[in-house]
Amino acid sequence: MSEPAVKEKSPAKSSRRRARELALQGIYQWRLAGGDEAHIEKQIREEKGMGRYDAEFFSELLRGVLARHLDIEAAVTTQLDRPLNELSPVEFSVLLLGAYELLHHPEIPYRVVINEAVELAKTFGGTDGHKYVNGVLDKMAAQVRAVEIAAK
Repeated sequence: MSEPAVKEKSPAKSSRRRARELALQGIYQWRLAGGDEAHIEKQIREEKGMGRYDAEFFSELLRGVLARHLDIEAAVTTQLDRPLNELSPVEFSVLLLGAYELLHHPEIPYRVVINEAVELAKTFGGTDGHKYVNGVLDKMAAQVRAVEIAAK
């Protein structure tokens, strides 16, 4: 008789990872339907079953990305091999979020920023979208976090 398969429980998501997921959801919604950050944030906060998340970090990410999206898009565009509007909405949203963190959160190590973006792309994006996100953010980090990378 064989042992019954035991389903391993995946580790609980950190409150910051969950905040990033919710911010990604808001950025994605903005990309597809438009709207202002206050309305999108309110709508996401009113959803049930959101789990534990860092509410302050979520707000800062969502509002920061949407308020600075033109500057972030300009910075990301220099790293792309195709026009920004040809990216899938998920890749676009993940790249904006990751680029925002690289540019505006120097206290978060660049490797953490890239890893979190790759995990979001794996969870919500297409089959190989995470590879593209990794490549773009890695090139961007080499420019905007050169001092940090050189110190490693």
